[in-house]
Amino acid sequence: MAEQTGAAHGGRDAIEDQWDRRKSQPSTWRRFRRHRVAFVGLAILSLLSFAAIFAPYIARHHPLYVDLDKVKQSPSLEHKLGTDEAGRDVFARLIFGGRVSLSVGLVSAAITAAIGTVIGLVSGYAGRRIDNVLMRFTELVMTFPAFFLILILIALIGRNVFNIMLVIGLFGWPGLARLVRGQVLSIKEMDYVVAARALGGSDRRVVFIHIMPAILGYVAVAAMLTVAGAIITETSLSFIGFGIKLPMPSWGNMMTSAQGLHTLQYEPWIWAPPGIVISATVIAVNFVGDGLRDALDPRTRVE
Repeated sequence: MAEQTGAAHGGRDAIEDQWDRRKSQPSTWRRFRRHRVAFVGLAILSLLSFAAIFAPYIARHHPLYVDLDKVKQSPSLEHKLGTDEAGRDVFARLIFGGRVSLSVGLVSAAITAAIGTVIGLVSGYAGRRIDNVLMRFTELVMTFPAFFLILILIALIGRNVFNIMLVIGLFGWPGLARLVRGQVLSIKEMDYVVAARALGGSDRRVVFIHIMPAILGYVAVAAMLTVAGAIITETSLSFIGFGIKLPMPSWGNMMTSAQGLHTLQYEPWIWAPPGIVISATVIAVNFVGDGLRDALDPRTRVE
């Protein structure tokens, strides 16, 4: 009885020590704010998101309006970034296209994060046969070339925004699942988790109260970096004609104009703006991901 009482007190002490350490650490926002490059990336993403949300109030022209009298006009006061091959305003299509491309990136990343987190968490915590089955399934998915599977599925189910979001999200989770599993295998052997189980905590309580908060940082970073990959995938699909259907604008299908040599050489205002915005978005997402990684890891100190 004395030994059990001592074990219980030791378990409570371990949990209390862990809680005290968490409270004594600087806030996540303070650590993130010190990461200047990540803060710049967040500012870029905020600006692009603001422009996409308020696109109807920012753009002077409708993104689908065709004016054959103003085909491929260079930038002017009326058309800040010129017009495309159908006389549509490039600036309007750019900011309205941000709605599609950013939405694809965010929703696809959310789907990837949800699937990868659940599979990795169950696999790492359950162990044994369940772990073996889930990891073999994960490895099986990883053996297939994801981009070609996405092409095939989109060709079968149709090229609309929701299908593209779903398909990209469904094939991006294996790497995250393996990452989460590895973290869970490590965390579930820590003293405070062992103590929580020794005190009679149910599996659900241990997972959601003690393990989930410890892995959320890794999931957030991986999901943030997945946004960049999803945007590039959508851009690639649209560039080769399997992405968002015209005339709906997206950054990817705006880049299809770059397939013509004459446009590449003499009409850069048609393809350069979406190319620059795509590059800026991907770089900003990676910067924010680096900042989140440092901010959510209490062992890291950003100078």
